[in-house]
Amino acid sequence: MALTLASAAQLLEHHHLLREIIAGDCWTLDTGKITDHDQPFGNITYDTREVTAGTLLFCKGNFKASFLRNIDERGLAAYVAQTDYSQETSAPGLIVTDVRKAMSLLSAEFFARPQDKLTVIGITGTKGKTTTAYFTQAVLNAHSDGRCALFSSVDNCLDGHTYVESALTTPESLDAFRMMHEAVNNGMRYLVMEVSSQAYKVNRVYGLTFDVAAFLNISPDHISPIEHPTFEDYLYCKRQITYNCKTLVLGTDCDHAELIREDARNAQVPVVTFAFRDSDADDTGNSRQDSDFIALPDPNNAAQYIFREHGKAIGDFSLELEGGFNAANAATAIALSRAAGVPADSPAFAALEHVRISGRMEHFANQDGSIVAYVDYAHNFVSTRTLIDFVSHKYAERNPRIIVVTGSVGDKAVDRREGIINGAQEKADRIILTSEDTVKEPMLDILNEMQGYITNPNVSSEIILDRAKAIEQAVREAEQTSAAGRMTVLLVIGKGEEQWIKVEGKHAPYEGDGHVVRRLFGIAQ
Repeated sequence: MALTLASAAQLLEHHHLLREIIAGDCWTLDTGKITDHDQPFGNITYDTREVTAGTLLFCKGNFKASFLRNIDERGLAAYVAQTDYSQETSAPGLIVTDVRKAMSLLSAEFFARPQDKLTVIGITGTKGKTTTAYFTQAVLNAHSDGRCALFSSVDNCLDGHTYVESALTTPESLDAFRMMHEAVNNGMRYLVMEVSSQAYKVNRVYGLTFDVAAFLNISPDHISPIEHPTFEDYLYCKRQITYNCKTLVLGTDCDHAELIREDARNAQVPVVTFAFRDSDADDTGNSRQDSDFIALPDPNNAAQYIFREHGKAIGDFSLELEGGFNAANAATAIALSRAAGVPADSPAFAALEHVRISGRMEHFANQDGSIVAYVDYAHNFVSTRTLIDFVSHKYAERNPRIIVVTGSVGDKAVDRREGIINGAQEKADRIILTSEDTVKEPMLDILNEMQGYITNPNVSSEIILDRAKAIEQAVREAEQTSAAGRMTVLLVIGKGEEQWIKVEGKHAPYEGDGHVVRRLFGIAQ
C-alpha cells in the first residue's frame, strides 16, 4: 500500500508518536481536513537538497528552519518534525514526539516493508561484529546461491557479490530500508547486518525485529559526550537487540551475560550460546557441554578448528582469519545460520574457510620472514589486547620485538585512548603514535594524551603525525632489529583497509596501511 499523509498519520498515531498535523492555520488530527491527504508520496528524504515534487521530508538532527527556504517551489508534499515549520512552508507538517522513530516506521512503509521479505540477522557486540557478519554472509550465500545481502562497517552488499564501502556501521533507517528494498528487488533472501549501540541510541533500527540476533561480547567503548555518557548507557543500548529479535545467540563468556539472559526471559526470546574453548575437556576431564556451539583447536591439525553443535560435529575448518577469537566468530556464524534455517549437515559451512576481510587480521611478511606485520582494525582495549596476546603466543619461540603503530579518533570515544595504550603496553616494546580520524580536536593533542598513558618503563614511544611515515619508521627499526638477529612483529592498527584519513572532518587521501606495508615489503599490490 502506498504511503500517504493519511496512512502516515494513522501509523504514527498507532505508535503514539503523532502530536498533531499543522497545515497553515489548520491544527488537527483529522487528515481529511488536509488537501491531497490520500495522495501517495513519490519520494522520502531527510536531505532538503533531494526534495522534488511529492516528497515527504524528515526534519531530523540539527535541522534549521532556513533549510526550508523556497522549498515549496520544489513541490514539498509534507514534512515530519518535532517543530512547527508552518511559517517557512505551506506544506502540511506531521508534528511528532520523536522524528527518528517516525522516520524508521514511515521509511519501512514507504519501501513496502522489505524486512518482511528477508530473513534479517542482526549482530551486536564490542568486538567481532564485522568478522561475524562476513562469516555469516558467506555461509548464507553458499546456502542460497548468493542471495544474502550485507550491511557492515566496512562494506554494504545488496546483490550477494558487489561490495561498496559503507559510511556507518548501521545505516540511517531511511537508507537501511531503501537498501533492503533494493536487496529484495535483487532477489536476496537474507540480510546480515551489524547493529551498533548508536543504532539503538538514535533509533536507526526502531520498529525492526530481527529473525535472529547475536550478542557477541561487551566491554567499555564509545564513551564520550557525543556517544554514550557512561558504560551503563552503552550496554543498555546494546541490550535492546534482545527485545527486538526472535532468537538470540549469546556469547557464553560475555560480561553481564546473566543480565542479557534476564532480558531474554522478559522478552520471551529463546537463547542459544557459543564459545571458543582451548580444549575439549573441562577442569574435571569431562567433555565440554557449557555452550550450544563450540569452536575448538583441532589437536591433529594446527591449522584447523573443530566446530560442534550440542556436542555433534558440524565440521573441521581452517580459517584465513587467524586466532581463537575469529574461531569464536565463526562459531557464532554457524549458530546464526542454523537459527536461520541452514541444515546441520549443509556443505555451506565450508564457506567459512574462504573468508578474508581487508583490514582485518591481514598478515604480511618480508622476504626472509624476519619481519611480520599485521594490519587490523583494532581500536580499543579489548581488540588491542586480544591481538597482541595472539601474536605474543604465536611467535613466543622466536622472542619477537613488538612494535605497535596506532592512534585514536578525535572528538569521540575518548575512552579508547587509554584503552589502546593499556591493551598494548604490557607486551609491546615500542609504540609509534600517529594520525587517525578527527574533526575538531587537534590530533597532536590526542597523541600527546595517549603518550601520557604509557607507564611501562620498558616501552619506548614516539609521535609521527604522518601515518605512512610512521609505518616506514617502524619498518626501518624492524630491519635494524632483523640485522641484529631478532624477529619483529609489527602491528599497524586502527584504520584497517581505509584509504583516507579524516582531517578536520573531511576525507583526505591516504595510501592505506596494507598498501604501505606491501610497498615496504616489496609485495605486489
